[in-house]
Amino acid sequence: MDLRGQLPVVGAVAVGGALGAAGRYGASLAWPTPPDAFPWTILTVNASGCAALGVLMVLVAEAAAPPHPLVRPFLGTGVLGGFTTFSTYALDTQRLLSAGETARGVAYMGATVAAALAAVWAATTATRGALARRTRRTRWRD
Repeated sequence: MDLRGQLPVVGAVAVGGALGAAGRYGASLAWPTPPDAFPWTILTVNASGCAALGVLMVLVAEAAAPPHPLVRPFLGTGVLGGFTTFSTYALDTQRLLSAGETARGVAYMGATVAAALAAVWAATTATRGALARRTRRTRWRD
């Protein structure tokens, strides 16, 4: 494997990851979660990041014209990988469980997974529908 050939990809992932992590940190500053509260901010960050990933993957994988080769590593792995966070999700769960908030901790675990999967499904379905409508309109005009 030619590592030098991978430098643009590594750079795109690194820059995108820094932007995504900064966005997540900004969300946690804008909507902080008190220690005894349900972690709505991170649940929302993870669900919205999964929705964005669903849109991106449809656009990258199913669009008529292939995007630049660095779009997926930059936006998918970098920005959205840095924005979403399994580590904070795990720490929030552990914090709730350690504080004796078993019901909240288990609810958070399940709600995050359910919200993330629902977000990917909904965004993928909506994006595919939008692309299909766009294709039908374009064909109708021709």
